[in-house]
Amino acid sequence: MFPDRLVNGYQAFLQGRFPGERARYKALGETGQQPEVMVIGCCDSRVSPEAIFDAGPGELFVVRNVANLVPPCEENTQSHHGTSAAIEFAVQALKVKHIVVLGHASCGGVRAVAEHSVPLSPGDFIGRWMSQVAHVAEGLGEPGPDFTAHLRRLELAVVEHSLTQLMTFPCVRTLVERGKLTLHGAYFGVATGLLLIRDPETGEFKPCVSDDAIPGDA
Repeated sequence: MFPDRLVNGYQAFLQGRFPGERARYKALGETGQQPEVMVIGCCDSRVSPEAIFDAGPGELFVVRNVANLVPPCEENTQSHHGTSAAIEFAVQALKVKHIVVLGHASCGGVRAVAEHSVPLSPGDFIGRWMSQVAHVAEGLGEPGPDFTAHLRRLELAVVEHSLTQLMTFPCVRTLVERGKLTLHGAYFGVATGLLLIRDPETGEFKPCVSDDAIPGDA
């Protein structure tokens, strides 16, 4: 049976949001999508780009995978790369102007690397996927006494890694060098709601807004 939660949610959508955006959905259905921003995020259920950025239909082109990773561009291979296909479509067909790699706190995929977690299944799909950033973790050295701080550093380093990997795609590199495409790094604090934005000059992640702009507990 289809989940009741989804049926109820859809009914709420029909009665609430859809009527106010009916014209927008009609236009999107007839003329297609033209988002200017692509977001590469984690499939973690707590980190929805549309919710975080308060985006309406057609505003964001989103691809999500474990730990918001961008695999290297591998043109001469028979492997299947959903993320690479999404990047190709966003850049070549939709001609987005911005690509945002959105990392987040408490990332299970990153934690699996940091803790050298045992496989969840014989296929070890997570382990093989996260092996892409094993060298990133090694580069940070031993966790030390503050594992939480180490995990945060690794989460930020993974965002940096994905930004670097994006530049291995010729179509991305060419447009970045021509000034027609801009790459961004961001990091969302699940528990705090704080969004950090990567400074392209220094590589430092800084708050998007001041602390007092985030509502406190009622």
